[in-house]
Amino acid sequence: MGETVFDPFADPGTKPFRVMDDEGVILREDWKPPLGDDEVLDAYRRMLFARTADLMSVSYQRQGRMFTYPPNLGQEAIAGAFGRVMRPEDWLVPAFRELGAWIQKGARMRDVFLLWMGVEEGNRMSEAPRMLPPAVPIASQLLHAVGIGKAMRYRKEASAVFAFVGDGGTSTGDFHEALNFAAVWDAPVVFIVQNNQYAISVPLRMQTRAESLAGKAGGFGLPGLQVDGNDFFALSTVALAARQHALEKGPVVVEALTYRRGAHTTSDDPSKYRSVEEEKAWEVKDPLRRLRLYLEARRLWEEPQEQAAVEAFRKEIDHEFLVAEAHPACAPGDVFRHAYRELPVDLKRQQAEFEKYLNWKERYPWPS
Repeated sequence: MGETVFDPFADPGTKPFRVMDDEGVILREDWKPPLGDDEVLDAYRRMLFARTADLMSVSYQRQGRMFTYPPNLGQEAIAGAFGRVMRPEDWLVPAFRELGAWIQKGARMRDVFLLWMGVEEGNRMSEAPRMLPPAVPIASQLLHAVGIGKAMRYRKEASAVFAFVGDGGTSTGDFHEALNFAAVWDAPVVFIVQNNQYAISVPLRMQTRAESLAGKAGGFGLPGLQVDGNDFFALSTVALAARQHALEKGPVVVEALTYRRGAHTTSDDPSKYRSVEEEKAWEVKDPLRRLRLYLEARRLWEEPQEQAAVEAFRKEIDHEFLVAEAHPACAPGDVFRHAYRELPVDLKRQQAEFEKYLNWKERYPWPS
């Protein structure tokens, strides 16, 4: 992958940056990222793997074999594009809906499964260098990303920090503090806002009166860009430019417009707050559908290849799940053991209270 030939941050305009239409037709050849056919095929296969793993994860949870799971369905292009741009020396600071980026950073599916099974070791992602654990508290990870970025500047390391957050996260104080600190400290952070239209059940129109979430960057003196979050080519061009900008000029904000086609988590019912008509309208914009149409038009991909790939992926994913399922159960004390090297006094007190509760529960079990 070479350097980007086009910098959309130079003139962001007022419309979302777009390279490919909903039918996979290229609108601007000069805006395409410098990717060969083999690289595009590889990107599609990685996105297809992430989708297959995602659908299987929901199935595992519905079978009662995982506690919870946040579906990625419909958002794979964002993680896929930024995941390809990240280099080993870069940092990934995730939220919890970027499975494709985690995998490209080196995370194993067995660790992802352990995480959602409630096993603390799943947070370790030992094969993924410079990746923080997923952050469920909304936007809290952005401040960590800025701290890492400041450290990279101080150490004179040419490392970018890719920090993900959802549209709901932009309504938190942590989001605004992180942008302000990043700007003041010149931290090389790429803030990626996955605007999937809903903060759980709250639609975007009820979250902000701003014309765009990317526009919020201007208040902190940062460049912001809105991009079609289901357009793999547009995202790839933006990701390349964003990394280069972060390293050479400072932090940037990217708002990727997409749609969460699944539930917020497996405990959510989206039919309570959105219509079938809305869901069908976004199906046409699906990122895998669009990229597959592009590949098929160039005779680079066919249905038999799709079926064979999915079959192979399913076998690999099922193997990883069985490995995770055979892992020893999480010990109750692990929630304390893996937080600090030396446990603070207040957590020691909580641990003692927790152990007292467990001992009481063992002595007086609930009647069956």
